[in-house]
Amino acid sequence: MTVMERERAEWGFEEGEEILPGRHALDLLGGGRRYEVYLAWDERLHSVVALKLLRPDRIGNPDDRAVLREEVAALRRLHHPVLPRCFDADVDGERPFVVLEYLEGPRLSTLIRRQRALAVEQALPLGLQLASALHYMHAEGMLHLDVKPKNIVMGGPPRLVDLSVAMPFERAVRHTDPVGTDAYMAPEQCGVGRHVEIGPGTDLWGLGVTLYEAMTGRLPFPRGDADEAGALRFPQLVNEPAPLPKAFPAVLSDPVLACLREDPGARPVAAELFRALEPLVGALPTVPVVTQRRPRI
Repeated sequence: MTVMERERAEWGFEEGEEILPGRHALDLLGGGRRYEVYLAWDERLHSVVALKLLRPDRIGNPDDRAVLREEVAALRRLHHPVLPRCFDADVDGERPFVVLEYLEGPRLSTLIRRQRALAVEQALPLGLQLASALHYMHAEGMLHLDVKPKNIVMGGPPRLVDLSVAMPFERAVRHTDPVGTDAYMAPEQCGVGRHVEIGPGTDLWGLGVTLYEAMTGRLPFPRGDADEAGALRFPQLVNEPAPLPKAFPAVLSDPVLACLREDPGARPVAAELFRALEPLVGALPTVPVVTQRRPRI
């Protein structure tokens, strides 16, 4: 890798260009502060994949490599239908990367932006799938810590993606800095004047905010100011969640709002949320199947 490449913030691979041996760029899917993600063709798998790379100007930063290494460890540790699969990774090479299953479908955040809110027939099964994934992760001693609509791909089934800040319980309980995405962070995640440990209830808060937003098209708390600190950045530290509209019956709104209780010990665990939502999903109307008959000749 050249000095010029390391100084760039973007890789800039063109369609058909070889990113890694046997892996060719098809399109740029997106990225963030640390990463770029390409849709790529994998010759060994004979399939399209999502190829996640550290940005070229981040390769020399050992902290960024460490974050990617932890994500790879989480992906290799966890195997669940709602979580993405990892096919290959190399954190120590010239182009640190992870090869992920390519997931087709829009992000939940995109659907909320386009539709304003999901129908209950969509939101309830989504809640079950995500509760199932979190139940599995917690049983494996892992926390996601960034449950939000942008990290949910609405395929069949929906997938909870991006384990870049996921961590095991034993490390999470010692974590005191803010971790996650501001609007979806539980009070104990905000790292501001609290002594409550991060734990499974932290993920349930993120799921509660996500379901609230999916059902209503808005967040349960005012948006904070990222340039400020304390309650100005994290209104969830001082505000109660706005009530759900009266159109939602208590059997539906109560479990969602229970996830947003200030005390993490008072929030439901993932299995309890699943059991609360499961009978509601079972009561949803089914779509009738109309049989088409050929006209008689």
